[in-house]
Amino acid sequence: MKHRKTVFDNGIRLITERVAHAKSISMGIWVNAGSRDEDEEDRGIFHFIEHMIFKGTKRRSAMQIAKDLDAIGGLSNAFTTKEQTCFYARVLDRHLPFIMDLLSDIFINSVFAERDMELEKSVVLQEIHMMEDSPDEYVQVLFDQAFWGADPLGKPILGTKETVAGITRDDIVRYVSRFYSPTRVVIAAAGNLDHDLVAASLKQLFEALPRQQSPSPARSTPSSKPSVSFHSKELEQVHLCLGAKAASLSARERFAETIFNTLLGGNMSSRLFQEIREKRGLAYAVYSSLSGYIDAGMMKVYVATDKEQTNQALELIVQLIKGIQRGDLDDGDLARAKECLTGGILLGTENNDVLMTRLARNEFIFGKYISYRELLAELNKVTLDEVVEASKRIFSSEGLSLTVLGPIHEDQIAVDPINF
Repeated sequence: MKHRKTVFDNGIRLITERVAHAKSISMGIWVNAGSRDEDEEDRGIFHFIEHMIFKGTKRRSAMQIAKDLDAIGGLSNAFTTKEQTCFYARVLDRHLPFIMDLLSDIFINSVFAERDMELEKSVVLQEIHMMEDSPDEYVQVLFDQAFWGADPLGKPILGTKETVAGITRDDIVRYVSRFYSPTRVVIAAAGNLDHDLVAASLKQLFEALPRQQSPSPARSTPSSKPSVSFHSKELEQVHLCLGAKAASLSARERFAETIFNTLLGGNMSSRLFQEIREKRGLAYAVYSSLSGYIDAGMMKVYVATDKEQTNQALELIVQLIKGIQRGDLDDGDLARAKECLTGGILLGTENNDVLMTRLARNEFIFGKYISYRELLAELNKVTLDEVVEASKRIFSSEGLSLTVLGPIHEDQIAVDPINF
């Protein structure tokens, strides 16, 4: 068996996948906590902790961490999502002992110095400014806020300028104590490694973390509401998102929805790309995407186009979705979509970062390893009728939302895109 799992006495889970021919190892410390777990007044704190955890420990300064990584040619980074936070690194296999020591040190022993906090707040505020100056990203944030409403899933991962400015060291310590508990932690690693040796080393490094006595707060049940929102801004283009609820990461329906997404706007041969970009030249960027969570999901279409062409682009989006809903598909379409997805999945098996990420996400979602054989078998079971049903289930008039950002007003939209 290439993948193995060990649960330490304090509840930390270690999952590895051996890739004997690889020259590298990817390792990540994952915490099952993200922006949807934040209180309203603390928006952005998990993302801020992600930044601060690299700013020095009791043993290493931030400069020493950077120099040590550069000295071995290693790559290290972190990211925060709405449901998880991850600190990871990729190194040559001979440097595995060092990276285990480094990752455990920053995770357990970060000092969160006050002087570093003020500097890093400035960095995060610049990150927020950069996002707001990138309309293709900003419209997605605005769409999430409108779509999920007051639910934490709709809140920006970066937080706001006000909430970030208000974060204190006590807040960080409180959140780390509250959420960075062993039972929420998964350590995932993939590459040329020996599971038993890794387990022995990491158990010694992490055994000082006590098992949490009281459970972390439960997540709220996500809710959404249809909405139409316009955000006027002087830009060269109009950026818009049209979307609705979709299946969760564990739902059986996600396979049909993934194929629907591929056919609609998931690749270069998709209907959106071919009709709006290739045949008509209305946009450079146009695509559809799925955002899945443990208990909810969302699908949306994004396009950026000139103000004068917004109505034409929006009308085409609606027509292409309705075409699939009418059954304008054949077995060839289905076969090509499945093969495209299969290729993407199997090519990912040659990337240790992808393997490491998949180990952790399967543990959080399913509590077990899901083999590629199982995954592809479920994908290949999907029928044309199920894809059509997925298109109808997602894009129905009861649940659609539209967000528009750019130099246009609501009364200039002639198409009713949420009337399906």
